[in-house]
Amino acid sequence: MSTAWAEPSPGDPGPGTSAGPGIPAGPGSPGVPGLGIVALGQALGTPCEPGDLPGADVAKLRNWGYRRLHRAEPAVGLTDLAVQAGEAALRRAGVAAADVDLVVLAITDIAEYLYWDPAAAVQHRLGADQAEALLLTQACGGGVTAFDTVAGRFATHPGYRTALVVAANRIVETYWDRVETGSSLGADGAAAAVLRRDHPGCRWLVSETISDGRYAGFMRMEAGGAARPFTGTLPVGIAPMAERMDRFFDGDGRAALAFADGLGARTREVLQRACDRAGVPVDELERVLYLHDNRPAFAALAEELGIPLDRTNVEQALAHGHCGPADQLISLERLLSGGELVPGDVVALLSTGSGMHWACTLLRI
Repeated sequence: MSTAWAEPSPGDPGPGTSAGPGIPAGPGSPGVPGLGIVALGQALGTPCEPGDLPGADVAKLRNWGYRRLHRAEPAVGLTDLAVQAGEAALRRAGVAAADVDLVVLAITDIAEYLYWDPAAAVQHRLGADQAEALLLTQACGGGVTAFDTVAGRFATHPGYRTALVVAANRIVETYWDRVETGSSLGADGAAAAVLRRDHPGCRWLVSETISDGRYAGFMRMEAGGAARPFTGTLPVGIAPMAERMDRFFDGDGRAALAFADGLGARTREVLQRACDRAGVPVDELERVLYLHDNRPAFAALAEELGIPLDRTNVEQALAHGHCGPADQLISLERLLSGGELVPGDVVALLSTGSGMHWACTLLRI
């Protein structure tokens, strides 16, 4: 299932218009080229009910509040979703793949093969063979930090004018339990954005990232890497969240609690940094689009940030499930298509990802 949003042509007052005011380079970013979103596209797995998942904890899912998730068919891989979303965005933007200068693919889960570059594979399958291909693996924050990556490439490559950002997630169920591995309901989907240098609509303002490598091992899978290659004798898969917490913090409940409390504080800090650079008060943000976490987590986020819950993307999150780095772009496309954002609105794309990384990008519609 794929959908797309594109900025209406001049004179078209339809929903999702993004011809609002922009800035030349972004506050706090002297010399960085301006860029804006021309069109968005997405490709999602088949919708299904959370309770239909094999062995699903129905009580947990009810508390989380998810209404549905998207689950790809067995033959559909991560790059399949990425290509579908990229094609949708390019089609809506009226941009030929041959005219793309840069393709950025952000992923969270493992792609179809090891020792293989899925970004280059997506570039070729799209027909963007003249474009540079980059792979981002900043976990769930990759779709947010990709804007900074494009801005940097545009700054160092004056000839680059058009970029395609694709964020994709395809749960490998052999390794990852959609309910038990994380604190959100894992789903399959991809979202893409066509970015153009000096485009006046849906304008990138700033991006900020905070990284804390003390927690780099928190989400890792113990088998399969160079330290412990697959042998057929080692168990595979990422342990459930509670088990990982206990193991990583060696049973120290206070350390685990401090880690959990710090997640919200860092999220607030990275948002504040971005707003300070852009000169936009947090309470003037029209929406804060966070990763598609569960309902209680969104309530805690809204309280932490001091904003009403209805200024988040909680409803989009509960309608789709957590599609890794694609969440913020999926929510953005849905809000633009529905006319819920208007020219001049400033929107924050906000994420937390294993690593640990906290990322924020501000856009002016």
